[in-house]
Amino acid sequence: MRRVRYERQGGPEVLFVEEAPIPEPGSGELLARVAAVGVTLPVVRKVRESAEPVPLGGEIAGEVVRTGDGVTGFAAGDRVTGLVFGHGYADYALLHTAMASPVPDGASAVDAVTLVRSGLVARGALEAARPVAGETALITAAASGVGHLAVRLAKLRGAGRVVGAVSDPAKADFVRGAGADDVVRYDAADWGGPADYCLDGVGGELLGPAVAALAPHGRLVAYSSGGGALSAYDLLVGAKSVTGFQMGLIARGRPELYEEWRRDLWRLFHSGELRPAVHARFDLTDAAAAHAAIESRVNTGKVVLTP
Repeated sequence: MRRVRYERQGGPEVLFVEEAPIPEPGSGELLARVAAVGVTLPVVRKVRESAEPVPLGGEIAGEVVRTGDGVTGFAAGDRVTGLVFGHGYADYALLHTAMASPVPDGASAVDAVTLVRSGLVARGALEAARPVAGETALITAAASGVGHLAVRLAKLRGAGRVVGAVSDPAKADFVRGAGADDVVRYDAADWGGPADYCLDGVGGELLGPAVAALAPHGRLVAYSSGGGALSAYDLLVGAKSVTGFQMGLIARGRPELYEEWRRDLWRLFHSGELRPAVHARFDLTDAAAAHAAIESRVNTGKVVLTP
């Protein structure tokens, strides 16, 4: 089978395709023939920043080919989606059942990787913000695969006003189409007035401005891998709070909640209330171009690989 990997830190240019044996599923694992892979900023960052090369994992969707020992609830021929911690940029991937969920009829593999993982992060970050109907929501990285779904979900949860923050004004129409009432640029002096909560998918140097945009008692939920530092005083003077959110902890520690959120995302998808956007599809052999699209921050919606 084909597999994409890298041997040294760098940008998209260090990725290459190699031939590798098809892996065997272990206990509790599914071997899936991959039909779609969601490309994410955390994986792109790993290529540039990890001290040692790591497998290119992430969200995949495909068809079960074989099952490992102890697997129940899945069988060969089932369509599945989920998070892969090993090699996911490949024709075949191993998916643990704890991270797997079925793809319902009427949805494609691309629908699955654009909706489920990104939607679960958006939904979980929103839940962590404890939204109240009528509040103002601020969403950074609002044009991203997670961000545009967060914009829509905030509106569906009753936000009185949703402000999307983006790097490029060319993304404004897309973000408004997702449901934002206003769109601001990161370098603007005013981020649209005080927000009751912020879902931050950027981190780094934007963490400070995002907190500054909060109203007194405002809540920021950080779900980005970008890190960043804050002064405790900046939180103290406005009685503001910051919460970190990571989907993997929910999947492993609260599987019943993970399943509840997943079912709700598919319900909204089938009702037409939540439709994820795909920015571009790339062949597996063109993974470098997919990473370049993420790094350039030009994407509006999800970037997908299709083996």
